[in-house]
Amino acid sequence: MPSTEKVLLVTGGSRGIGAATARLAAEQGWAVAVNFVGHSLAADEVVRAIRARGGSAITVQADVSDETQVVRMFEKVDAKLGRLSGLVNNAGVVDVSARVDEMGAARIRRLFDINVLGSFLCAREAVRRMSTRHGGAGGAIVNVSSAASRLGSPGQYVDYAASKGAVDAFTIGLAREVAAEGVRVNAVRPGLIDTEIHASGGLPDRVAQLRHQVPMQREGTPEEVAQAIVWLLSDAASYTTMSLIDVSGGR
Repeated sequence: MPSTEKVLLVTGGSRGIGAATARLAAEQGWAVAVNFVGHSLAADEVVRAIRARGGSAITVQADVSDETQVVRMFEKVDAKLGRLSGLVNNAGVVDVSARVDEMGAARIRRLFDINVLGSFLCAREAVRRMSTRHGGAGGAIVNVSSAASRLGSPGQYVDYAASKGAVDAFTIGLAREVAAEGVRVNAVRPGLIDTEIHASGGLPDRVAQLRHQVPMQREGTPEEVAQAIVWLLSDAASYTTMSLIDVSGGR
C-alpha cells in the first residue's frame, strides 16, 4: 500500500552519496525509492538497512538517460509509495581520465545523456507530480552537481565538469520556473569525496593525490554531502531555492 510518509526518489541510490542520502532521509521520516541501473545487490542492501531501522523503502531499476524507463520508474514509485514529494538527481558517471583532444563523441554523448538529460527527464516527471500547476502539493528537487563545474577538471574530466556546469544552469532556470508552484530546486556541489567514482574513472588513488589541495586537508564523506542534501529537502529549507551549496572543504 502507498505510504503516508513524504516520498523521495534518489537516483543512483545504491552506492556513495546516493546511498548515504537514502539512509539519512529515511531516518528523518521519508519513504525512499532507491534507483539503480546495474548494482541491484547494493540497492537491495540499502533498502534492507532502511527497513531494519523501521523505515519504508523500495528499489526501482531504471537508466535515467532512457525516457521510457524514467516514466516507468516514476509510475512504480506512484503505485508503491504514493505521490512524490522529493527528488534527488544523483545518478551520474565519469569516464577515464583524458584530455579533450583525446575524447570521442560517444564518450561525451554518454556522459551528457546520463548526467544532464537524466536530470532533465527525472525533474520533468517530478514537477508533473509536485507542482501546484499540475494539482500537486509542492516539493523539493536537489540536483547533485560537483565542484568540478567551477574548477573545470583540466587534463582529466573536462566533459564531466561541463556536464555539471549544465546541471548548475539547469538548477537556476528550473528553480525560477517553478518557484511560484510550490517546488524548490537547489543543487549541492560536492568536492573531493571518498566514493567509488574515482576508481570508475581509472584513478583509484585520486583522493590521496588531491587531498593536499583541499584547505581542510582531507576528503569529505558521502554522509557529509547527504546532510546538505537532506536539509535542502526538508521544511527547514522552506525559503531556500535556486541555491548552489558547495560541500568541498573550501576547495
